[in-house]
Amino acid sequence: MAHLRIAYGAATPICPRYDRAMTAEPSAAARPESARGMRLPREERRAQLMAAAREVFVECGYHAAAMDDIADRASVSKPVLYQHFPSKLDLYLALLEEGIETLINSVHHARESTHDNTKRVHATMKAYFAFVAEPAGASRLVFESDLTREPAVADKVRQVDQVCSQMVSAVIVEDTGLSSTQAELLASGLLGLAEAAARRWLRDCAESPGTSISLEEAADLVGSLAWRGIRSFPLSHPPSA
Repeated sequence: MAHLRIAYGAATPICPRYDRAMTAEPSAAARPESARGMRLPREERRAQLMAAAREVFVECGYHAAAMDDIADRASVSKPVLYQHFPSKLDLYLALLEEGIETLINSVHHARESTHDNTKRVHATMKAYFAFVAEPAGASRLVFESDLTREPAVADKVRQVDQVCSQMVSAVIVEDTGLSSTQAELLASGLLGLAEAAARRWLRDCAESPGTSISLEEAADLVGSLAWRGIRSFPLSHPPSA
């Protein structure tokens, strides 16, 4: 995971071109069955291209990545890549939307998995940790994008906080009697805690793998902290207006 951290942490990331010497071991996105020249069903080809692009964007960042790199990683020609994605931005947005959908679905599942609010909080924390720990690195595009000044990207990144906060705040309103505005602020804080802690945990795993704690233990610790805070707003004692 260290190469991911270095790519995004550097002030000016350098993305190597993937020549034959550097790609002696084919990546997951460039398996033999998807070699240059072989025809694949459109949806399968699109998925293959997105997998290759995700690898390149995560390693290099948006600005340092090139469509040449992505085509090489996927073992296709550039015309094939452009048949599916008219521009690098279109490709990036498709990946970003996919990552956002994954996280939103995970938070929704956490909320609906139980009616016990203690378990709901813990499940939500685990959803964030699992998303950040995903080896494909989709969370890097969602939480650490180097393209946030692009309006289309910024809108999609805001969508994560908005949709997830609304899901969590609906439960807070039911359980505490807080207004929707108050509940959404608390929900955003809870999810911000989950994101920051999960990213810190992943960094610690990369830097000190022998001393890092498990995903389950980390999520449980942060979940306990979050629950101790949110349970201080009982329905019988709503805060004054």
